[in-house]
Amino acid sequence: MTDYNFNIKEKRPEEIYQNVFEYFKDDQVIKYSTSKSMMKIQEKITLRALEIIKIQPKELVLDAGSGCGFSSIVLRELGFKVISIDIIKHLLNFYQLPEMNPILADICLTPFRNETFRAIISISALQWIYSDLNNINMENNLNNLINSFHRILKPNGKIIFQFYPKTKIIMEKIGSAFKKKDFFEGNFIIDNIKSPKKRKIFLFLKKIT
Repeated sequence: MTDYNFNIKEKRPEEIYQNVFEYFKDDQVIKYSTSKSMMKIQEKITLRALEIIKIQPKELVLDAGSGCGFSSIVLRELGFKVISIDIIKHLLNFYQLPEMNPILADICLTPFRNETFRAIISISALQWIYSDLNNINMENNLNNLINSFHRILKPNGKIIFQFYPKTKIIMEKIGSAFKKKDFFEGNFIIDNIKSPKKRKIFLFLKKIT
């Protein structure tokens, strides 16, 4: 893969806070969940993810790490059947569509039956799962996520992640982790590759076993 710069002067939240619970609390939850600019960004990323994954409306989709539901609302409006899951209770309180009944649970240990979903979409969550090459807990969580997603996907099911890896090494580590068990095949799709600020990194995977 082409070598390119990951250096951005401003640190992202996952580089400052030890875990997602420390970041998403109190005023930050309200600020994030009521931000119109954040909603527009998430909507744009979700639509781009759908371009890549190419799934049909009415399919059952898991929004993994759904937060306050920006992506879930887009998916619902486009005709998808959506189940939303996040580990931060206060974020789920901000859902604009209460009938969606978001589920409070860890995406690394999803509480669903085998082969439930045709697709999984995860926007801006994976960097909270794995961002440190030397963190054993993060490595275990990543492996749990891989096993869990493989289990709940239907045969030939698809995954699309959009995330913000801190370095190229971390990005490639995540990609190789998904492929090492021969569970998935796939590749990275990178938009605006030469611009660290505008760059969007997607990992597109298909279940093969």
